[in-house]
Amino acid sequence: MKRIAIDMDEVMADFIAKYLLHYNRDFNDNVTHERLHGMHLRQLNPELESHLRNCLDDPSFFGDLPVMPNSQEVVRELSERYEIFITTAAMEVPASFAAKYNWLKEHFPFLNEMNFVFCGDKSIIDADYLIDDNSRHFKRFKGQGLLYTASHNVHETGFVRVNNWLEVREYFAGI
Repeated sequence: MKRIAIDMDEVMADFIAKYLLHYNRDFNDNVTHERLHGMHLRQLNPELESHLRNCLDDPSFFGDLPVMPNSQEVVRELSERYEIFITTAAMEVPASFAAKYNWLKEHFPFLNEMNFVFCGDKSIIDADYLIDDNSRHFKRFKGQGLLYTASHNVHETGFVRVNNWLEVREYFAGI
């Protein structure tokens, strides 16, 4: 059975939606996903780095992230034909481990928890495909990378791109 590794934040879980709630509340702003088009979060505001770090260091921040539309249905379908691994670069945010694990168990209970991989460098993952919003993970990955569209990567080229979970379904239907 072939393997698919799937990133969590901005692929399965809508990190940006939750962060924008905090940002807009704390900075009395009204930033939308659309305003971030083509930008990284840190480009919004010079004070953002420390604000973002404070949110990320809160162990509960990742516990109630919104689920990306159609991800549960499509991942369930894929799990019938592929071995699924969830690969999140949690080493960058160690406070997120428990919340991410619990989030996955709540929203994707059909997945094998032994296939949840909390790592830094995703090139260690022995999979045929990697669905991720950060192309840096494809550099040393030996399989096929699929760049999941997020506001920060819309201008990147040179990768197989999927814009949403329905396109993920379509991609794997053609294999």
